[in-house]
Amino acid sequence: MTDIQVENLNIESQQTLITPSELKAKLPLSEAARNTVAEGRQAIRDILDRKDDRLFIVIGPCSIHDLKAAKEYAERLKVLADKVKDTIVLVLRVYFEKPRTTVGWKGLINDPYINDTFKIEDGLHIARQLLLDMAELGLPTATEALDPITPQYLQDLIAWSAIGARTTESQTHREMSSGLSSPVGFKNGTDGSLEVAVNAMLSVQHPHRFLGIDNEGRVALTTTRGNQYGHVVLRGGGGKPNYDSVSVALAEQELTKSGVSSNIMIDASHANSNKDPSLQPLVMDNVSNQILEGNKSIVGLMVESHLKYGNQKIPADLSQLEYGVSITDGCISWETTEEAVLKMAEKLCDVLPARNKS
Repeated sequence: MTDIQVENLNIESQQTLITPSELKAKLPLSEAARNTVAEGRQAIRDILDRKDDRLFIVIGPCSIHDLKAAKEYAERLKVLADKVKDTIVLVLRVYFEKPRTTVGWKGLINDPYINDTFKIEDGLHIARQLLLDMAELGLPTATEALDPITPQYLQDLIAWSAIGARTTESQTHREMSSGLSSPVGFKNGTDGSLEVAVNAMLSVQHPHRFLGIDNEGRVALTTTRGNQYGHVVLRGGGGKPNYDSVSVALAEQELTKSGVSSNIMIDASHANSNKDPSLQPLVMDNVSNQILEGNKSIVGLMVESHLKYGNQKIPADLSQLEYGVSITDGCISWETTEEAVLKMAEKLCDVLPARNKS
């Protein structure tokens, strides 16, 4: 009998985690939280179905790393959301997982203490508790569905999901998205092409069967019904923006030709602002002007915003982190956020109610 090892050669260790059902039992949905999630999802679905004339804006920090700052931001956003609710549905961006081209901090779930200890079970608890707090505050939340396992732990608290430019082409993410309970936005490719997003939208509409985990954490054959609320998110690419009226018109044509939803969401960050957060309000203003000039396809935006402007590198001494400043992509400040959202609501309050009727 040979003693040659052929299995798990590069696996150092494995740790069994809490199951989705166990985490949900520890941190269950309150009635208030359940209502926030359901109402947020329905509002977005109605906007996508053109039953609701408002826009929705997914807005907040590029990533969550500081719970105190996240809660302060959410409290401010709730006040702003109530001010603009007749024109704009504000959805809090609560991103816990960060895709990495090579290496780097992978987000609050993977490394909640930002010290390479990778206490993922702690991260799942922290993330779910924060989502509960936000829902109980009355704010619907959005996140990027990056790891195909985590939706079982958190999706019941999410009103809108994103599939990033790096994963829109992934079969795993398309299959997973077909079973998500929330509407889902697919970003165009990093090179700016729309084809991968179109193919994702065609795929996500249909039922799929794939290996996943069930609520008890067991590997299971997962069969989905298909998600009818997939749509495209234009985020620019290849060093060029694609939020301008010409790019939007070309996207409309391609979406219509392909037989998928012509609803368009604009990501004000990434290549659309040349990764300069100070340009995001200009993108928002441009979108407002396009709608004033007759655009009917743009239904939403994404904006990266935090308490303070810019971003910072993670220091060796975490006590040196500046409060309210992103540790991933740069964000606009709260003051700029409030001004830009109020300006958008003022510009569009009269035109949106007639937009889908003409």
